[in-house]
Amino acid sequence: MTPPQRKRRHPKEYPPPPPPPPPVAVEGKGEGEKKNPERLYVITGADGSRAELDLVTLIVARADSPPSVPPEQAALLRLCIAPLSVAELSAYLNLPFSAMTALITELISAGLVQARAPIVRQALPDRSLLEAVMHGLQRL
Repeated sequence: MTPPQRKRRHPKEYPPPPPPPPPVAVEGKGEGEKKNPERLYVITGADGSRAELDLVTLIVARADSPPSVPPEQAALLRLCIAPLSVAELSAYLNLPFSAMTALITELISAGLVQARAPIVRQALPDRSLLEAVMHGLQRL
């Protein structure tokens, strides 16, 4: 036996949703791309020297963000309490790698963050360590 279906006595009438705004077309680009290159220039400033950063370079905050930093740099400093790679920061802040390198370079020169090379693990473990483990297991 199936349960009875309930029906509302007075169904609510909702107005139709407004039509979506027309896409903003950037000259020379298709309609699908809505990125604004001027915004990235405002965030990163003029082109200057950049730090040698890789996608896997770890960034760690050395100090709290002062009130004078722009919002993008303050967000980057909040994220860098724990070490994060440049690729992760780029994904979290939704900024391209080139803009991230410019922001991180400014923070490195101000002494607010530190860039660390990623930890490289050896391909093979140390032989002396393996022998010590083997001897310890044999003694059991």
